[in-house]
Amino acid sequence: MAEISAKLVMELRKKTGAGMMECKKALVSANGDFDEAIKVLREKGVAVAAKKADRIAAEGVVDTLTVDGVTAMVEVNAETDFVAKNASFREFVQGVLRTIVANKPATNEELMALPFDGTEMTVEGALKDKIFTIGENMSIRRFVIVEGACGSYIHGNGAIACVTKFDTENVDVNGEAFAEFAKNICMQIVAMTPAYVCRHCVPESVIANEKEIALTQINNDPKNASKPENIKEKMIEGRINKFFESACLVDQGYVKEDKITVGQYTENTAKELGGSIKINSFVKFERGEGLEKKEEDFASEIEKLVNG
Repeated sequence: MAEISAKLVMELRKKTGAGMMECKKALVSANGDFDEAIKVLREKGVAVAAKKADRIAAEGVVDTLTVDGVTAMVEVNAETDFVAKNASFREFVQGVLRTIVANKPATNEELMALPFDGTEMTVEGALKDKIFTIGENMSIRRFVIVEGACGSYIHGNGAIACVTKFDTENVDVNGEAFAEFAKNICMQIVAMTPAYVCRHCVPESVIANEKEIALTQINNDPKNASKPENIKEKMIEGRINKFFESACLVDQGYVKEDKITVGQYTENTAKELGGSIKINSFVKFERGEGLEKKEEDFASEIEKLVNG
C-alpha cells in the first residue's frame, strides 16, 4: 500500500474542496494515485448527489450575464441561504451562465449534457461535483436567453432578477444613458411586478374575467346594484383602466418619478437619445418561486444534537 502523506491529502482537498477524511479515503482507495483519487471523489459525488436529491432546494441565487448582445439569466437552487453566499457556489453559477451564453441550449436537458465552461466534464457532472463538495442538494432550475438590446437588474443579492428586451432605432444601446434607462425599467419590473408590457398584450380572456369580477362587485354593492346598465358599463370601464395601470408596465406610474408613466419615461428617454425605444418583453425570476421551502425547527435540531 502506498504511503499517503498529509501534504498529498491537503493538495487533494485544495483541488476538490472535499473533506480531509474523504480525501484520505479516496487516496487510499486509489493507492496514492492523485488523479485516480479525484475520479473516486467524483464518482462518490454522484452517489452523494443521489442521496441528497430528495432534499428541498429552494434557496440559491438568480444571476445574469451579457456577452456580445446575448443575455442569459439562470436560477440555481441550494438548500440554504448560507451556501448562496459561498464564493465557490457563485463562481459555479457564473460558469453555468458562461456555458449557456456560449452554447445557447434550448432546454435544461441540453444544458446538462454540455461541457461545463473551461472543463472536460459536463454541466451535470460539475453540478454533482459541487453537491459533493458543498454538501447540499442543488439544482439548475431554469434559464432564459435573450438576444438584442437588453437591460438587466439583480435585486437582493440574487433573490430576484429581471431581463428586459427593447426594440430601438438610432439609439446607442452600448452607451451609459441607455444602460441606465434599461436598468431603471428592470428595477420598475422587480418593484411593481407587472404581468404584461402593455394593455394590447393582455389576453381577451383576462379582460373578460376582470369585467365579470367588476360587474359582480358592482351588483353586490347596495349603493350600485340598482344603477342603470350604461352607468355600470362606465364603472366597469374605469375599473378595467385601473387594472391596466397596475398590470401593464407602460401604464404604471414610474417609481422614480410618479408624475409620469413608464411609457412616458420611455418616450422622454428616446427623445433625449435622438431615436426611438419600445419595450419588447421582459422576464423576471424570483428565487424559489413556487417551490416548497423547508421549515427549520432549530429548537428540535438542538435537542437532537444534545440527546444524540
